[in-house]
Amino acid sequence: MTFTKIDHYENHHKKEHSESALNVTEGVADQPIVNPYFVRKRRPTLSTDDYVQGILAHDTTILSQAITLVESNNPTHYAQAQEIIERCLPHAGRSIRIGITGVPGAGKSTFIEAIGGMVTEEGHRLAVLAVDPSSERSGGSILGDKTRMATISANPDVFIRPSPSAGSLGGVARKSRETIVLCEAAGFDVVFIETVGVGQSETAVHSMVDMFMLLQIAGAGDELQGIKRGIMEMADMVVITKAEGDNLHRAELAKRQFQNALMLFPMPESEWRPQVFTCSSVAGTGLQEVWHGVEEYLAFIKKSGWLQQNRNRQNKYWMIESINEALRNSFYQDPRIESALAECEREVLADRMSSFVAAKKLLDLYFQTR
Repeated sequence: MTFTKIDHYENHHKKEHSESALNVTEGVADQPIVNPYFVRKRRPTLSTDDYVQGILAHDTTILSQAITLVESNNPTHYAQAQEIIERCLPHAGRSIRIGITGVPGAGKSTFIEAIGGMVTEEGHRLAVLAVDPSSERSGGSILGDKTRMATISANPDVFIRPSPSAGSLGGVARKSRETIVLCEAAGFDVVFIETVGVGQSETAVHSMVDMFMLLQIAGAGDELQGIKRGIMEMADMVVITKAEGDNLHRAELAKRQFQNALMLFPMPESEWRPQVFTCSSVAGTGLQEVWHGVEEYLAFIKKSGWLQQNRNRQNKYWMIESINEALRNSFYQDPRIESALAECEREVLADRMSSFVAAKKLLDLYFQTR
């Protein structure tokens, strides 16, 4: 009898609750967010032969995938990338390599887009390797060069590859030189390397190009402030950009100032006296003169033998750099060093050991069994 009353009470309470405005009706079961019939197609893994054949067949999709292998820090990717580069090397070396630098705001991307369109109209195939600065905090990069160069990015004769600097020397991607080899093997006979424009990136780019072009702007203050001995001594050509409208007179004045300053510098090893040009990337003026200056310079260094001599010197430089990089990676990846490094850092920070003694201790530990 007692249980019957309790059941009656519960049924009555449930009925009251179901008729209440506070009652929550049961909804439908959660639906899957992803289509259950969707099957992700995995990209087929390419062999080294596939990569090499695709690159030599001018397939830009495979070229992009090969460059990704080159930039990867995965040891397996590195080994395959080196084999690809080795097999592409006999098909490389036939391009014009031009480094383009300048202060932020000088219009490097706009200039490359304008002169790149003109270069392809003359029958050339252009590869643009643009190095974006990486964030020191997050390590990320914007990689927006295809957006900034919207016109030529759709040109089938143009290949644009933005790469993160990843904290490497002065903002130059660690594998830029290997990327040049792959682009040349893919049939691109003109290669532009756009630098970040800050730090030591100019020095690294100068060591991998045939011609170093410096972009400057007029009307932004004292133009002579832009004449820094180090960067000017590396330049084979100076281009004053944004020479249009009210800025045209100031650009011509800046041109004369740079010409006078260049005459005071010693003659470069190539025995080519750098020239100064003005142009407007927006109006399209002066670009033809700039490219004729490039062709004149290249004809000169080919005839004098400086082109091959300079490339041989660059090959030696990058051999040494590769050795240094391999030794540095081997040192920091050594398990003994990894455990001893933290202890030495604590000793140095506590002023119980000098940085020089700590460095010697770690190096002795690294070399004692080698």
